[in-house]
Amino acid sequence: GCQVHDFGDLNFPQVPNDELYNNLILHPRSVGLANQVVADAVSRAVAAGHSCVTIGGDHSLALGSVSGHARQCPHLGVIWVDAHADINTPLTTQSGSLHGQPLSFLLRELQDKVPQLPGFSWLKPCLSASDLVYIGLRDMDPAEYYILKNYDIQYFSMRDIDRLGIQKVMERTFEQLMGRRQRPIHLSFDIDAFDPSLAPATGTPVLGGLTYREGMYITEEIHNTGVLSAVDMVEVNPLLGASQEDVNATASLAIDVIATCFGQTREGTHTAFEELPTPSSPGDSDSEEQVRI
Repeated sequence: GCQVHDFGDLNFPQVPNDELYNNLILHPRSVGLANQVVADAVSRAVAAGHSCVTIGGDHSLALGSVSGHARQCPHLGVIWVDAHADINTPLTTQSGSLHGQPLSFLLRELQDKVPQLPGFSWLKPCLSASDLVYIGLRDMDPAEYYILKNYDIQYFSMRDIDRLGIQKVMERTFEQLMGRRQRPIHLSFDIDAFDPSLAPATGTPVLGGLTYREGMYITEEIHNTGVLSAVDMVEVNPLLGASQEDVNATASLAIDVIATCFGQTREGTHTAFEELPTPSSPGDSDSEEQVRI
């Protein structure tokens, strides 16, 4: 029932000899310049009045999608559904992968901890710590845990979901982001937030993730707010599925997440249905029956 405008695949500049930054950070120029393209595209889509869905590779694309969204909606709130916090700085990362770092670039409070990477000169921080809520965390590095605690960032780990239940988690999420005012919501959803039994074709699976029901409840409730403005769906990687069944299950789950964000429900599809048909009056039936006899 949604009108869909497909802006097509984005093409990214090739960066030859994209050397490590600080002997550790992988592909900084490629990731930085690609995200500039993503930011421009998302900004255009939102400016045109669309709710923008960005389907991508790894979670580094949120550098671009959140930045582009914030150009049009400076007061947005972000719900980050993920097994990982993705808030290492380039100086605390252990892997060097930028998909574990996007939020450190986006948060104003962390700017004195983040060096200027080549390819990132266009990027300006656009979020405050109070604009962000995590759901589904269960694999954090020590520096990430330090950041979440010391910068007072709201998060709900899988333990919190077990303890509170997903309904209470969503109530507190909306209280944090919209308790004082209505504002656009950016949902950044990593498929590895789900348990690997449901989403096996992904890069960094962690046991003990969301159930299907919890994941659908999150997106149903976000849809019900009426203020969802942009969605990222990331880390679906068909190359990492052990079988075609694994690939299909992961992709199908991602489709359900997106569709539920825009109104698909578990109570059946609510297409326009005006009224129930009524049978013809009993009198007519009786007289027709008499004639037949």
